[in-house]
Amino acid sequence: MPTVALKSKEGIWVMVSTILASAMAFIDATALNVVLPSMQEELQASVTDIFWVLNAYLLMLASLILIGGSLGDTLGRKKIFMTGIVLFILSSASCGMSATIFQLIVFRIFQGIGGALMIPGSLSLISSSIHERERGKAIGIWSAVSTAVTIGGPILGGALADAGWWRYIFYINVPLGLIALFILFAKVSEVKAGGADKPIDVVGALIIALCLASLTYGFLRIPKVGFNNWQVYVSLVAGILLLPVFIACEKRVPHRMMPLHLFKNKIFSGMNLYTFFLYAGLSAGMFFLSLNLIQIQGYRQFEAGLAFLPFTLLLTLLSAVAGKLSDRYGPKFFLVAGATITGAALLFLAFIPKTSGPTQYWSTFFPGILIFGAGMTFVIAPLTATVMGCVSDQYSGVASGVNNAVTRTSGVFANAIFGALAVLLFSSALQKDLVKTSFSEESKREIAAQVVNLGNAKAPLHLPDADRQKIQELYQQGFLNAYRTIMILAAALCFGATLMAVLFVEKGVHERER
Repeated sequence: MPTVALKSKEGIWVMVSTILASAMAFIDATALNVVLPSMQEELQASVTDIFWVLNAYLLMLASLILIGGSLGDTLGRKKIFMTGIVLFILSSASCGMSATIFQLIVFRIFQGIGGALMIPGSLSLISSSIHERERGKAIGIWSAVSTAVTIGGPILGGALADAGWWRYIFYINVPLGLIALFILFAKVSEVKAGGADKPIDVVGALIIALCLASLTYGFLRIPKVGFNNWQVYVSLVAGILLLPVFIACEKRVPHRMMPLHLFKNKIFSGMNLYTFFLYAGLSAGMFFLSLNLIQIQGYRQFEAGLAFLPFTLLLTLLSAVAGKLSDRYGPKFFLVAGATITGAALLFLAFIPKTSGPTQYWSTFFPGILIFGAGMTFVIAPLTATVMGCVSDQYSGVASGVNNAVTRTSGVFANAIFGALAVLLFSSALQKDLVKTSFSEESKREIAAQVVNLGNAKAPLHLPDADRQKIQELYQQGFLNAYRTIMILAAALCFGATLMAVLFVEKGVHERER
């Protein structure tokens, strides 16, 4: 299909279908964090189980997203996109009907497979369908309207969780996906890359899937078993060793799943490093901020969702503007400023002490979340447009798959490494405090065993009320100390992204590499 104008009928249908499909993934990402306590209580799940509800999806998504992008380039972007949507709808409905935590984790795995086929297709359809001069604006609109569609995610998620209806977070994906499928079937033409009839690189696909799965699984095991465990060593070493094997295989096959020459493009390589640093910091910051609000600051789940409203409103209102300005003046200023502002916001949020709850929101968390939203508003559309714009149309699916794989893997890295680090910091601080107390050794062990629950740690019930109150204060202070360190490190990662933009992005509007 030749490229079309953004305001043409087909251009509008492309935008609507990709936005609706993306909204399904965004709803799960934004709403799930605030419903976890209700989910855990109803399904009688452990903290480890809940951790796998989040990361079973991420494991499959990170492992298979490169394959999803490559299949779209080879077999047709619309076809693979629609296949991913169908699988995502079915698995979402199954997640909502899960009777046990095991069933939920299994269906989250299938949801991750659907996402791996669906997510790269969204941006590759836009990139290959919309005129190049309007591509940044289109991606900005995609970012803004997708956010508008999902702006109620955390708010609705919190409200449903408080009412005991957390399952509807999954059910809402069904109508969105069905509408997107109808539009794609009736209104959008198939898009194939040049040379789309080439055979699929099955060996390369299997090797890179195993590589990403091994790395992701290794990171995910760290919070449960610690750094010094054979499972972690074997998984991470296997993932690292499979990478050169993949590169060697790709040099030998005539029709490669991953065109290695893309990484000779300074902008493409630099922007993926930028993505890794930025989204690792973003994932850690948002996850621990949510825990702080609910577990320490006394926000209900609905109120925690509302707390992020300034963040989502800014993205909704200004992402398209940032994309349009990036098209006109080049992305470097926006990428440098956005990552720097985001890092500064995380530093601000790191030093907020224990408050009296939502009544103090406007003078405590609101300024930091507002700055946080402003920083990410500068980044999202210019970053995506830069990644998609520095490669030819032929490789847009692969480019989207690589960048999305980096995004998801960085999130897994952040959750695993910072989750384990938070437990370690919390435990270390608590042990020092317990030395000064007169509790029995058995009580001290019981108290220390709760650190894996972070801010949700509960004092042993058999202790007197006064002692339990003292222990809860130690838990809260220990979590806040760990939270502060994690947020500072998350800010440092964002500043690392700033450095990547300075080093790898040229001033002015970049040209595509053919």
